[in-house]
Amino acid sequence: MTPPNRLRAEALTLAYDERTIARDLGLEIPDGSFTVVIGPNACGKSTLLRALARMVKPTAGHVYLDGEQIHSLPSKEVARRLGLLPQTATAPDGITVADLVARGRFPHQKLLRQWSAEDERAVDAAMAATQVSELADRTVDELSGGQRQRVWIAMALAQETPILLLDEPTTYLDIAHQIEVLDLCAQLHEEQDRTMVAVLHDLNHATRYATHLVALKAGTVVAQGDPSEVVTAELVEEVFGLPCVVVPDPETGTPLVVPRARRSRLGADAGPAAAHRRA
Repeated sequence: MTPPNRLRAEALTLAYDERTIARDLGLEIPDGSFTVVIGPNACGKSTLLRALARMVKPTAGHVYLDGEQIHSLPSKEVARRLGLLPQTATAPDGITVADLVARGRFPHQKLLRQWSAEDERAVDAAMAATQVSELADRTVDELSGGQRQRVWIAMALAQETPILLLDEPTTYLDIAHQIEVLDLCAQLHEEQDRTMVAVLHDLNHATRYATHLVALKAGTVVAQGDPSEVVTAELVEEVFGLPCVVVPDPETGTPLVVPRARRSRLGADAGPAAAHRRA
């Protein structure tokens, strides 16, 4: 029999206070995948990711990590297997890049074993992989948005977890830095065989980088699988309410979502009518 995937959720009900975000939600994260979760605002994407990271406790159902209920595991044990880059990470004032990345080694610290050569190696390797070694002595608050995001990813890498969750890692970044960060994530996935799970807003980024795509709507998984099979004009309109056409990306061949133009949505007579109103 094929062993179950390392990270999965069964029959989850997720809620904040008395507001239910998701009900009876099930999901398996394929081992070794770059899984991307998409969906409209307030559909439960970030809440699901936080539940997978044990930061939100389900009101029903369970998240399983390596076959064990994640809430039954000690916090440090979870942090040695699974890392999370939250959506709004904030660094202490004046902390240097090297010191922030070093905090990723906290799950490996024990009462009688503090900083070691192994910790130093892990931090150096994480900073090299994210190309922030030259920034080691600079303070995080003086960096650009793209540089800061690389540093946060380096901290998560320093944990040396086989699974890494990223909640909207491109938020607040310009287009060049968005691509830079996603290229880095793809490289880490391919070269280090890490299981990556990211929440993204941009559909075309999701289809270009994901090996496994999960479409969420109102706390329910509407579709999942290979992006080339999941992303259709019908699905995009169902999930996002966006009329569109889907064509092959000229660079990658992955699905490219092109929203229909306003005139196309309004009908052929939209142009003359608009011209009449302007007159």
